[in-house]
Amino acid sequence: MPRFFVDKSALSDGIFSVAGDDARHIARSLRMAEGDTLTLSDGEGTDYLCRLTKIRDEECLCELISSAPSESEPKCDITLFMAYPKGDKLEVVIQKAVELGAGRIVPFTSSRCIKRPQADSRDKLLARHTRIAEEAAKQCGRSRLPRVESAITLSELLLRIPSFPLTLFCYEGSGTRSLKSVLAASGSPTSIAVIVGSEGGFSEEEAAAIEGAGAVGVNLGPRILRCETAPAYCLSALSFFFEL
Repeated sequence: MPRFFVDKSALSDGIFSVAGDDARHIARSLRMAEGDTLTLSDGEGTDYLCRLTKIRDEECLCELISSAPSESEPKCDITLFMAYPKGDKLEVVIQKAVELGAGRIVPFTSSRCIKRPQADSRDKLLARHTRIAEEAAKQCGRSRLPRVESAITLSELLLRIPSFPLTLFCYEGSGTRSLKSVLAASGSPTSIAVIVGSEGGFSEEEAAAIEGAGAVGVNLGPRILRCETAPAYCLSALSFFFEL
């Protein structure tokens, strides 16, 4: 069933108004008809089953049939901190992270990042990344709209680690624990952070600083994963452990 995100303020007297690109998508791309049903989500965890009563390119009206808390959202809020990778890999990481349940994606820069966002393109990049996250959320049936943030520095990341009950630092260096054992001992955390490096990984000094801030170094098995594979692997493991 088609799914769109709307602000709760778009509801008036039992009717939702869907405008802009979403209205054109309903009218032209999907070629929906009056009487067809669709799901609207408020981006905060509630789904609304609605029936189309008016279809126009500029605005579609949807009659509310019922509402219910979404069953598609993970019980644990997950934030992915992803060191800036080369090329357009970050776009793929954002898309897959949303599909796998991440509620927030925060790029950051470290000493071994080859690509770094330019100050004059930050707003444009953020708009593109936000659009990718929203499209992925619609496709996979999310009811919360995952947030993508502008890139932060490693120093800023270190300050945010203590705010999470559990921070998983994906690292191939020595002294790490298995992801399975860490999750088994974690209980039921309300939020989890996942930290993944870029192609060059982390320096020993950076790794020590991240663990010193409270992150738990975990390994992801006997194989070295690409930087765009590691977050999907870790998020899949979280989904298996906490949801299945």
